[in-house]
Amino acid sequence: MKAEYLNPFFLATKDVLKLMLDLEVQKGNVQILNEMLTSSDANVILGVTGELQGSILFGFPKNMTLEMVKIMSGMALTEIDSFVSSALGEIANIIGGNAVTHLASQGYSCDIVPPQVIVGDYKAMSMASKQAIKLSMITKIGEFDVSVFLAEQSE
Repeated sequence: MKAEYLNPFFLATKDVLKLMLDLEVQKGNVQILNEMLTSSDANVILGVTGELQGSILFGFPKNMTLEMVKIMSGMALTEIDSFVSSALGEIANIIGGNAVTHLASQGYSCDIVPPQVIVGDYKAMSMASKQAIKLSMITKIGEFDVSVFLAEQSE
């Protein structure tokens, strides 16, 4: 996987969280992954189709997830329920849409498929890909990860 696929997702995440939640986002650690991921409290998977194919996995801790939805809705919630899951999926969907726009400016024609939200503890998950890049992102309400599993269609 090429590292150049990661920056569009960082830029999109930074822009969307600033616009929707008034949160500044800083880059944290970058890590190369080999297929398996460990659990976060709330996870969103976006599929990518087109010239680049694969998946994007957003992993959020529970407290950050609830705080994000509180900022969006004005409601204090204590559990990741269907309302919270829907809001989280929509945030990831908007980020994904913006990221594929950035990828288009690099010459890649891509689209995203609707998000899947996974809540709860799983031990590990395989994204059925050769390799991925995981970027930790830091905000004032918490730290989360974006893992990018993309390859050119011909690879």
